[in-house]
Amino acid sequence: MEIEHATRVPRRDELAYRLKQQKLLAEFGRRTFQAGDIISLLQGATELCARGLEAPYCKILEYRAETDDLLMRGGWGWGPGEVGVATLGADLESPAGFAFHTGEAVLSNHLEDETRFRTPKLLADYGVRRAVNVLIDRGGRKQKAYGVLEVDSPDPGDFDASDVDFLSGCARILGAAIERMESDRHLKEALETQGMLTREMNHRVKNSLGVVGGLLRVNANVVTDPKAKAALVDAEARIMTIARVHDHLWKGASVTEVDLSPFLDDLCSQLGFATAGLEIQCRADHVVVSADKAIPVGLIVNELVTNAVKYAYDEGEPGEIQVSLWKDGGKALVRVRDGGHGLPASFDLEASRKSFGIRVILSLVRQLEAELTIESVAKGASFLLSFDPITES
Repeated sequence: MEIEHATRVPRRDELAYRLKQQKLLAEFGRRTFQAGDIISLLQGATELCARGLEAPYCKILEYRAETDDLLMRGGWGWGPGEVGVATLGADLESPAGFAFHTGEAVLSNHLEDETRFRTPKLLADYGVRRAVNVLIDRGGRKQKAYGVLEVDSPDPGDFDASDVDFLSGCARILGAAIERMESDRHLKEALETQGMLTREMNHRVKNSLGVVGGLLRVNANVVTDPKAKAALVDAEARIMTIARVHDHLWKGASVTEVDLSPFLDDLCSQLGFATAGLEIQCRADHVVVSADKAIPVGLIVNELVTNAVKYAYDEGEPGEIQVSLWKDGGKALVRVRDGGHGLPASFDLEASRKSFGIRVILSLVRQLEAELTIESVAKGASFLLSFDPITES
C-alpha cells in the first residue's frame, strides 16, 4: 500500500468513529441489493463512503480502455457538471491510475507536498489536501477491474490504514454489486435480443405460411376441376391451421407447452367464418399439452370439423358442430360432434383410407400415439380423440 507517512492526531471519539464505519459497511452491503440501477448504486456508494471517512468529496472512477483514462461515473459533493464528465489520468503518475494498475491502495495526506504523484487538476481546483484511492475489481482478477474508489478532503488531519481498510471493504462490496448488475444487464440484453430474433423468425414463418396459403387460394380460384379445387381449398385450410398453432405457440408464456383451450376457441372461430348457415361451438377446458402435440391436435380438429361441414348437412341447411375439450384422469379428450345425417352404417376409419382427409387424420393420430373412436349417437356423428397431453421426456 502506497501510504504517505504522517503523524495522525487521534480522535477523542475513535471507538465511535470505527463503530460507525462498521455500521456503514453493513448498511452498504444491504443497499447494494436494493439499488435498481447502476447510477443509484454509485450515488449511494459515494455518499456512504464520504460519511464513513467524514469527508466532503467522494468519487467512483471507471476505467475506459478506448481513451485510457478514468471517468467520474459517480460522485458526492462535487459541483454540477463534474459527474459523467470529469476525467483523471490512468497512468502510474496519477494516484488513481497507480491504484488501478497496481491494485495497491494509495493514501496521501499532504497533496501539496506530494512527490510520488502529480496532483490532478480536479483535486487542486477543489482545494483537496488529502485523498485515499482503492481499486474496484469485479472478481479478484486485475483484468476484471472496474476502476477506482476515491475519497477526498480539503480539511486538515489525515486518513490512516484503518480508513483504507474501510474504503477497501466498500470497494469489494461495490465491485461484486457492479458485477452482478452487469451480468443481469447482459442477460437482459441477451433475452431482449433473443426475443427480437424470435419475433422476427415468427414474422417470417407466418409470412411464408401466408404466402403458401395465398398461392393455394389463387390456384383454387382459377382451376375448373371440382376435385382439384376442393383439394386446394383443403390444403389452404391445413396450412392456415399450422400458421395459427405456430402463432399461438410463440405468443404463449412457454415455448414447450400450450394451453389448448384458447387455441381451439380461435380455431373454431376461424372455421366458423367460412361456414354459412352452420354454427360451430367450442367448449374447451384449460388443458395444457406438449407443444409438439398442439399442431397434430389442431389439424385433426380442423379435418373433422371440415368433414362435418362438407358431409353432415345439405348445402344451405342450418346445423351445429360441437367441439369439446376436457381432461379425464391422465388423458386429454377432444370430441367433435354434429347433428347431421350421420355416418354410413358400414363406415370404418381404416377402410376409408381412399379419402385423403381420413389418411391425414389417421397419420396424425399415430403421430400423437392417440386413440380415435367413433361414438354411437342417436343423430349425426361423433368422434372422440384420446391422448396423453404431455410428451414423456
